[in-house]
Amino acid sequence: MAALAGVTLWFATLAAQNAGPGLSRRTVVSDLTAPGIDRGLRDDDPRPLRKATDVITRRGTETAPYLRGSVIVKFRLGTSPLAQRAMLASVAGTATTDLSDADFDIVSIDRDADPEAVARRLEAQADVEYAQARYRVRPLFVPNDPLYTQQWNYPMLDMERAWDINPGAASSLTVAVLDSGVAYRNINLRFATTPLQAVLGPGLPPVIFPSLGTIDVPFAAAPELGASDRFVAPRDFIWDDTTPVDMDGHGTHVAGTIGQLTNNSVGVAGMAFNVRLMPVKVIDGFWDAYFDSPFVGTDDVVARGVRYAVDNGAKVLNMSIGRTGPPAPVIQEAIAYAVSRGAFVSVAAGNEFLEGNPVERVAEFAPEIDGMVAVSAVGRDRARAAYSTTGPYVELAAPGGDFSRGGSTSMILQQTYDFTFVETYVDGPSRFRAPRFDVFGYIRYQGTSMAAPHVSGFAAMLMQQGITSPAAIEAAMKRYATDIGASGRDNEYGFGLINPRAALRGMGLAR
Repeated sequence: MAALAGVTLWFATLAAQNAGPGLSRRTVVSDLTAPGIDRGLRDDDPRPLRKATDVITRRGTETAPYLRGSVIVKFRLGTSPLAQRAMLASVAGTATTDLSDADFDIVSIDRDADPEAVARRLEAQADVEYAQARYRVRPLFVPNDPLYTQQWNYPMLDMERAWDINPGAASSLTVAVLDSGVAYRNINLRFATTPLQAVLGPGLPPVIFPSLGTIDVPFAAAPELGASDRFVAPRDFIWDDTTPVDMDGHGTHVAGTIGQLTNNSVGVAGMAFNVRLMPVKVIDGFWDAYFDSPFVGTDDVVARGVRYAVDNGAKVLNMSIGRTGPPAPVIQEAIAYAVSRGAFVSVAAGNEFLEGNPVERVAEFAPEIDGMVAVSAVGRDRARAAYSTTGPYVELAAPGGDFSRGGSTSMILQQTYDFTFVETYVDGPSRFRAPRFDVFGYIRYQGTSMAAPHVSGFAAMLMQQGITSPAAIEAAMKRYATDIGASGRDNEYGFGLINPRAALRGMGLAR
């Protein structure tokens, strides 16, 4: 069974799961009008890998807001060269010569002098129209989302200057999220439940979760993913319908990194925040199993999802999913088809390095398909995350977080479900209750699942700038990647850490 590549599943169902009709079905009770509840930053997560530590800042040590050693001066029209030299001599200054495209002068002064004080002295002269220190101009697009300061992953990629060149791609581009679904719709679903036998973790004995009877379960759209018209051609291959609601939270978190609403003074930011999103559910979780979904996330289901996405207009496919075991030719063929139809594909490289580093089968054929990229994960220190799988198929690296080096603030922060209302099964049958999928928080995850959507968002930006060939997008990403680790391509980072601004500038867009 295919698995989420970003987080470890807490369960493994033991009940029979066939690729056909289940014993129960979900039915739509009503469309909900109430919006999802946003409980804010959830640093009180009680689970072992969720604890609050220090708050990081967007930048390191700030430089002076202006350059020392020079000021800008504009003399009034008609001021003689002799008078100009006299005024400059009073501040021990020397004007530059042959300054192109300027109707002012740059005046060199002593580096120890205070530029603002010098400018004030010059501006007091009758023949000076204005004088000022040479203030540094920073990129204008620093998102005003209040929790952006805790998203270390974007400054690591120099995204602020990349956004100055390309502000979040455009709604003409669709990115498909092939995952556990996305929280994109307000709806109330009714389920008829039966008992489920499951295992909550490796080495634990199976337990039986009792039936909850017939229950109505609320779902809501993630507030920070945008209005309903942002989502196009939704499809659920686990429930075989057109309502791919997320019953886990993984797909919603991934979608946030790709396209979270940005610069709206709320929450967090996303890479390509103007694109349309296509939710394609190809992975099942605990609640899908408990509610007896007719399908599970097998290779064929994933392959169908890939073909559906590209046939319905997706130009970028994000696949933060994977598995080990034998090869997956059906998925390989589907991805090759997608690329041949003009879609770029970003795939998580795997999280099993500490479990023997087995081959990640959904990613292993990336070098054979130009336009498909396998993405490894780095932590806040720009070193490979301890869990990130290595191998000859790793082609690029992106931020995925690493709790083992820095705690929870070294993980990737995005809006998704509040786990308190979703993971009601983690404490076993005695505290088991119906879930709610209408309560959200800003939650930290880690994994190559979190790395891959950075590359998907990056691909959408390159497409918006005019690179339409998936192979050309991959080539641009590799050419301008920041080489980390061993010199040249290596099995940990591939060609290096993605560098969106360098790639955009390499296309002649110099800002």
